[in-house]
Amino acid sequence: MDHEIRLAAFEWLKNQVELHGDVLDYRLLYEGFNYKGNRISFIGPQGIWKPKAMELPISFTSIPDGPYADSFSKDGFLQYKYMGNDPNHGVNFRLRETWKRQIPLIYFYRVVPGKYLAIWPVYIIGDNPKDLTFTVAVDDIDYIQKRQQFMAADDTEDNARRAYLTVSMKQRVHQRAFREKVLRAYQGQCALCKLKHAELLDAAHIIPDSEEGGEPIVSNGLSLCKIHHAAFDKHILGITPDYTIKLREDILREIDGPMLKYGLQALENNKIILPSHINDRPDRDRLERRYLEFLDAS
Repeated sequence: MDHEIRLAAFEWLKNQVELHGDVLDYRLLYEGFNYKGNRISFIGPQGIWKPKAMELPISFTSIPDGPYADSFSKDGFLQYKYMGNDPNHGVNFRLRETWKRQIPLIYFYRVVPGKYLAIWPVYIIGDNPKDLTFTVAVDDIDYIQKRQQFMAADDTEDNARRAYLTVSMKQRVHQRAFREKVLRAYQGQCALCKLKHAELLDAAHIIPDSEEGGEPIVSNGLSLCKIHHAAFDKHILGITPDYTIKLREDILREIDGPMLKYGLQALENNKIILPSHINDRPDRDRLERRYLEFLDAS
């Protein structure tokens, strides 16, 4: 029954991601869903998780700053630590079985307490008892299904594709963690207009991540609604190092509908909403650098 449950779990998870996005609440994952009278939970007290109705694990979880130092290797694959120091512990043994049988799993990464990024399918592609680690790769379920029907297996192509997808997953982990931390610091509202609908909020970089100083840290971020994020990125508005909002002169002179008047022009000389924790507040040096770019663009 493991195979049937696993397919149903993937479908359920797909539906939840479509509803809520790929960062999901712990309670939702813990409650899971019902399959033929069995409650199938996705996550639990152990990092390597197996619901009672299943023979082998359905998921495994990484927690930043937790007891296990999961990392990425030079070739791009995730190195996931065993539970404990015994390679033959039952939990490690069962995860090893998914490697031997090439059974797909779900990987959860805790981006902030209570919220987890969901990635699937992933596969254990290596086992290193000496270092107490499993090597993990992300795959594409649509590609797998097509290959099973129409294409012959190509190990070289598989490894290259999986390495690329796993590196992409690493980038998603950093992006989602940045977003959740920034939105949490600003109490889930736009720093300019107080809009509180999470689906309409972004974590905006003060210094873009492609530039020096663009690290994904809260002090390099602003919680902005999508329209104010776009206005910030396009230098329609700027924020001074003392947290004052400034509008471009031509925007202030323009006459248009209520969105321009109340959504942008009314912000002139207002102060942005700041996180309560001082360390989370926008870095003034980064704001000054970005504000000078705004002035140049004006």
